Amino acid sequence: MLLVSSVAIQAYRDLSKPGAWDFWRETYVAASMNSAVISDVDIDGSGRGRRALAISGTIGSASASWFRDRLSEARLAPGDAVLLSSQGGALNQAAIMGEVIRTHGLVTAVATSDASGKLRPSACASACVLIYAGGQTRYGIAGSRLGVHRFTTSAPVSDPLAEAQRIQGMVLGYMTKMGVSSGIVEAMSQTSDIRWLSPKEALALNLVTKPIDRP
Repeated sequence: MLLVSSVAIQAYRDLSKPGAWDFWRETYVAASMNSAVISDVDIDGSGRGRRALAISGTIGSASASWFRDRLSEARLAPGDAVLLSSQGGALNQAAIMGEVIRTHGLVTAVATSDASGKLRPSACASACVLIYAGGQTRYGIAGSRLGVHRFTTSAPVSDPLAEAQRIQGMVLGYMTKMGVSSGIVEAMSQTSDIRWLSPKEALALNLVTKPIDRP
């Protein structure tokens, strides 16, 4: 009885931490993102098919761990693709997911795909853009959209200005590491609403590294 009680008390304390319930729910009940493995996707029209993991949904507080598991199951090789379709979510989780993509040598594209591997344009906004930036090559699919905005935190902080500067510094450091122009942070800072980058802007910022004319 004492052992059970001590475990229950520790579990309660753990779940009392900010965001812990969301993490627990996503880990053990229902993930906030969905995935599908596509065995043969021709992203650039070269006729070279590649394996892809398509992910969609909200980036939650446990999405990085979920993503690692899905990658392991998908057995992607360097040069294979991650297809993205998301309106954003947790910034720190997105950065980790982007790092994982880069470590594995994967490419990224904003798109969905049917079972046959035919691509459809999609949207990737807010924190999703950080995942996209992790691609070794970042394909720009015709008709797909990349949206940015100023990042803020909903958690209570003693110094909001310092926290905003910390977040901006983190995003700048991450994007620079991924080879994206520092101008992306200026584009983000211009509005708290989603600002959809034109294909020309995304290319100029080196966010898109390989534009593809066909969807």
